[in-house]
Amino acid sequence: MCVQDSEQATEGMEDQKDSSCDLGNSSFPLESISEDASVSNRRYNPFNHFIPALRSGEWSDIGSRSNMEDTHICITDLAKNFGYNVLGEEVISFYGVFDGHGGKGAANFVRDHLPRVIVQDADFPLELEKVVTRSFMETDAAFAKSCTLESALASGTTALTAMIFGRSLLVANAGDCRAVLSRRGMAIEMSKDHKPCCDIERMRIESLGGFIDDGYLNGQLGVTRALGDWHMNGLKETTTGMGGPLSAEPELKLLTLTKEDEFLIIGSDGMWDVFRSQNAVDFARRKLQEHNDVKKCCKEIVEEAIKRGAMDNLTVVMVCFHPEPPPPMVVQKPRVKRSISAEGLQNIKFLLEG
Repeated sequence: MCVQDSEQATEGMEDQKDSSCDLGNSSFPLESISEDASVSNRRYNPFNHFIPALRSGEWSDIGSRSNMEDTHICITDLAKNFGYNVLGEEVISFYGVFDGHGGKGAANFVRDHLPRVIVQDADFPLELEKVVTRSFMETDAAFAKSCTLESALASGTTALTAMIFGRSLLVANAGDCRAVLSRRGMAIEMSKDHKPCCDIERMRIESLGGFIDDGYLNGQLGVTRALGDWHMNGLKETTTGMGGPLSAEPELKLLTLTKEDEFLIIGSDGMWDVFRSQNAVDFARRKLQEHNDVKKCCKEIVEEAIKRGAMDNLTVVMVCFHPEPPPPMVVQKPRVKRSISAEGLQNIKFLLEG
């Protein structure tokens, strides 16, 4: 995901500003906030037949870019992580991938602030859908204020988060990262890519006075939803005082997990440039069946994406819902009814009667 015409200039600035990017080592394990992959303890509920046992892993790589602008986060217990004691509620696990553009200031800011904003919301954890939507918008506004203090933060980021509580999976997406669920080996897309080619997004943009030019929002940006980018004229605010065509409001998808649900893959758009959703699920299932190591599986997905010619930064977060690897697919052969024609019966009769 890129900003047209301005990317090379910002990459040069980032080289001078951030000396922590070691181009000799293209993997960035520190470009994230995460806990050790573990099985989350879930409160036993006799009425639930399936209780997810979460195992998570993640991997990222700079790819062929000169700067690493992806980051991610994995938190097993969101409330506990920020010192909140939520009595009588299920543990809420939180995962996210943030794909920055024009620098990594926005991606790092959202990674560091969004989870805390969610937890501090007055309606947390009772009305999570409202809380998450509101928190995306509040975090975007907070970044705008930080931009007025430090112009170097004038960048943007897509954001995709997944929250798992009990048997519920809530995915929130603003941008072109993607979350895909494996259900008995079938890929179920839990998010929609917010790109200018999307007809629904085009209609929303045009209703707010924006336009698509050569595949870019207002001729400037390759996504239609993102946090940040307050420095780009006409994208976030308009002269009428209404919101601009670039929205930070996430689209939500809520799903109840069953024992048939195997894992969730969250990837930045660099991965989906070379993987179809079903292809990624098939690849991940094979690797988990080989070694059942979630982090190693993420690393292998990233390495495979590079082999396939991925040009962007690459980040993959995976959450498994079972301690065991996915079971082999059992392909049922269809039963074929065979019949003999009247002419065939006559031929057999003729042969038998000889």
